[in-house]
Amino acid sequence: LISHLQIIMVRLQRVTFLALHNYLGLTTELFSCQSQTIPHLSVTGVTAGGSSSKAVRRQLLNVSEEERGERLEKAAEALDMDSLKVSGTEHCEHVFRRSLSSPPYAGSAETCSDAKSDMDMAYERARVHFGSEDTASSPVVGKSILKKTVTVTETPSAVFHYSAVQDSSNSKQVDAIVEAAKKDLSTLMKLEDPSLLNGKVTLHQVTAGTVLSRQGDQDVNVCFVVSGMLHVYQRKIDSEEDTCLFITHPGELVGQLAVLTGEPLIFTIKANRDCSFLSISKSHFYEIMREQPSVVLGVAHTVVKRMSPFVRQIDFALDWMEVEAGRAVYRQGDKSDCTYIVLNGRLRSVIRMDDGKKHLTGEYGRGDLIGVVEALTHQPRATTVHAVRDSELAKLPEGALTSIKRKFPQVVTRLIHLLGEKILGSLQQGGHPLGLHSSSSKWDAGNPASNLSTVAIMPVSEEVPLTAFTLELKHALSAVGPALLLTSDNIKQRLGSAALDSIHEYRLTSWLGQQEDIHRIVLYQADSSLTPWTQRCIRQADCILIVGLGDQEPTVGELERMLENTAVRAQKQLILLHKEDGPLPSRTVEWLNMRSWCSAHLHLHCPRRVFSKRSLPKLVEMYERVCQKPPDRHSDFSRLARVLTGNAIALVLGGGGARGCSQVGVIRALIEAGIPVDMIGGTSIGAFMSALYAEERSYNQMRIKARQWAMV
Repeated sequence: LISHLQIIMVRLQRVTFLALHNYLGLTTELFSCQSQTIPHLSVTGVTAGGSSSKAVRRQLLNVSEEERGERLEKAAEALDMDSLKVSGTEHCEHVFRRSLSSPPYAGSAETCSDAKSDMDMAYERARVHFGSEDTASSPVVGKSILKKTVTVTETPSAVFHYSAVQDSSNSKQVDAIVEAAKKDLSTLMKLEDPSLLNGKVTLHQVTAGTVLSRQGDQDVNVCFVVSGMLHVYQRKIDSEEDTCLFITHPGELVGQLAVLTGEPLIFTIKANRDCSFLSISKSHFYEIMREQPSVVLGVAHTVVKRMSPFVRQIDFALDWMEVEAGRAVYRQGDKSDCTYIVLNGRLRSVIRMDDGKKHLTGEYGRGDLIGVVEALTHQPRATTVHAVRDSELAKLPEGALTSIKRKFPQVVTRLIHLLGEKILGSLQQGGHPLGLHSSSSKWDAGNPASNLSTVAIMPVSEEVPLTAFTLELKHALSAVGPALLLTSDNIKQRLGSAALDSIHEYRLTSWLGQQEDIHRIVLYQADSSLTPWTQRCIRQADCILIVGLGDQEPTVGELERMLENTAVRAQKQLILLHKEDGPLPSRTVEWLNMRSWCSAHLHLHCPRRVFSKRSLPKLVEMYERVCQKPPDRHSDFSRLARVLTGNAIALVLGGGGARGCSQVGVIRALIEAGIPVDMIGGTSIGAFMSALYAEERSYNQMRIKARQWAMV
């Protein structure tokens, strides 16, 4: 029950809202503004109008920060110590983590390795991880006291556990408010045993202007409004402006969709006026759900009620499909009856010319829109699009798109905007305007290696220091965005020793997809032989880096031969490593002639630590120290990081003899400004100067050789 409903909610958030909001530009049209409050609220009679309740609110807002701290510490001491236990520990520090929540019990590697129950899979899908080091964070971002259930924030707001106020003259009133709110919440969630909420709800009082959660936050709480209102905002596409989607009134829930799915929050929750609400952390919510699984139906029903009738209709029309690596999404000449959105994976578009030759027209990654031009113009498919790796797509039928355009004409403006951007980009870079790329995808029409989400790394031979290479590359990628390195060892540590077994295919695939959501790029370090993990790395890869040693005899590794025989469609690039004090690269053509399947190659000068002989624990410890410092932007590893993420900087020098002398100064100015040069080329004298810099990679050496040439 739970897993099935969770998948439905994930589909709703990742497929329906992504398609309608991110690409068609719809916002307020997606939600119902009608009140979802349950009738005959118990809490209304307690909070409405009484002088006592006003005194409680006044007391919560007017006490000093120091008094709050003292009061809350006393309150925390009065709590049942069992409620402070997390994984067998009575005293724990409230640590804020963006993407993790603690479950109500501890897990072990042995537990994870066993077959997972429906509830365990729900935990993993929602990113409620096993362990005692993380606890659910408060919905108000701020500073925490060292008590699990009590929080003091930097904003002038107070947080009270429902049984925490013992020394206040208004404690009875606070208890009455919380008990009434718990009764209403039990009704809304359809709890058979209201005592399941005991020890799992926290009363929050926040002042006007407090932001509870921001769009994109990973760890979210379920909030039940007691008094006041919570406004829900969403960022407009291609704009810094927020628009109000709906207002949450007393008796309504907010944040429940993100808690059910484990996906990032799709809107911002803010209190525009003083407001009080009950909060249930993600881990506590799943503890309740473990005791009564049917509670997920009541909570999911509140999500569906919040959607507009339009969204419910479109949700029936949208298809959520998976395409295996190598299979075609559609072929050139097929009828255009739908549009596709890439949710996860990578697609490649190829056009067959009249002479039978095939040309690559583009590659598409997460968030790109495919086939929209032919669908809008009712023309046959102009290219063949197939999956480079296992991919997740949302399919929007032509009829549904037509219905949306008629109901909301502004969608046409949005599509024209996307199409115009694509055509202009194609004119400038020679691409093919048959797929649309969102501004967030950072796609480069002239570079099929851009917009990569996953990169597999495999060695030519066992002599390659692959672990040091991947750690060095991860450090360089940290300057671009969040990066994650996955190996067979840390996968087994996180998911259990049986994580790679076929029985856990869905669980592993789902978890890897979540990592792609969280990180800018994910590195998959393959084993030195064809293990199940190596096969998984190849299946997940947008691009495969084949790493060899430049000073060794050119050869083809066993893993590479397997790649050639299995027709893996992911791009393959050859990376040759060189020592800092070693000779210049040579015999490159011999390496390339053996690898007709490689689309590009790079030579990297490596720091000495890459070739150091250290055990794995000591190597990891050393790179932990290295990662405390920012990477050198002028290093070859930073150059590789920029190439993989589509951020490479190229310099082209023009012709003209006298101009060539000034080009030496141009390169010096770039170096002094801290601007790296990843690729360089030129015409006439510019080609000569480019070759000098490419050979030496040093301004001083380039200047000396240019002077020697000028004096000839």
